[in-house]
Amino acid sequence: MAIKIVIDSAADIAEKEAKELGVEMVPLVINFGVDEYYDGVDLLPTDFYNKLLASKILPKTSQVSPFRFEEVFQKIIDNGDEVLVITISSKLSGTYASAVSAAEKFNGKVMVVDSLSAAIGEWLLCQEALKMIENGYNLEQIYTRLNNLKENIVIMAVLDTLTYLKKGGRISGTVALVGGILNIKPIVSLIDGEVKMIGKTRGQKKGALFMNGIINADKIDLELPFGALYSGNDRSIGVEYANNIKKYFNDVDMPVRVLGSTIGTHVGPGIFGVAYFKK
Repeated sequence: MAIKIVIDSAADIAEKEAKELGVEMVPLVINFGVDEYYDGVDLLPTDFYNKLLASKILPKTSQVSPFRFEEVFQKIIDNGDEVLVITISSKLSGTYASAVSAAEKFNGKVMVVDSLSAAIGEWLLCQEALKMIENGYNLEQIYTRLNNLKENIVIMAVLDTLTYLKKGGRISGTVALVGGILNIKPIVSLIDGEVKMIGKTRGQKKGALFMNGIINADKIDLELPFGALYSGNDRSIGVEYANNIKKYFNDVDMPVRVLGSTIGTHVGPGIFGVAYFKK
């Protein structure tokens, strides 16, 4: 009997990568007006950002249904395996509640972790879970460890534009206009499962310095996964920042992950950031 990981597409693990990892990815649904797409399946980040830039309104994201989770769990259980589920934060989506509802029908063979995160944060937990499976940990041990580790995830990023926060109703048009004129760049983080602003600077370079100060002050657990992130179709901004902060991570090459539609809808292209576990 093996342990199979199920993860939603908010982790920004596309269908192809999921298959390579041996992970079952369940997609959220993205709607651009009347056009419906399955995130990470028929809507990959490149196409998503092209559509986002061309759209006058924000796309809408729909949670994974309990029925869809149940289908996936049943297939895995029928194969004689157990299931570890990692979902987007319950404070950002109803996907966690759907997974829990579906899991109740499988008598403890399915355990669901609320990542209290999204995007690269979910990816970090998935990487650690895969390593634990390889090292022979059982389902309950992995579930318990991930629930402890998730409290120590740090994710932060510098936004390039306030446009998408305005479109989503999170700030007023006046604030967005003034912020644009003054070149204000918010620094955001996922804290207690929600996206919150932790600072703002004039210009992205100062934003990078702001984040670097936090990284330098934190005791990073270098035994655990970490990575840089970016949004949009210009990967170089993520690579540049990854190179900028290598010194804090024993000068190893960092994975660089693109932010997909779930969070990308609300922050837009052009952001860069980092994610890691602190001790």
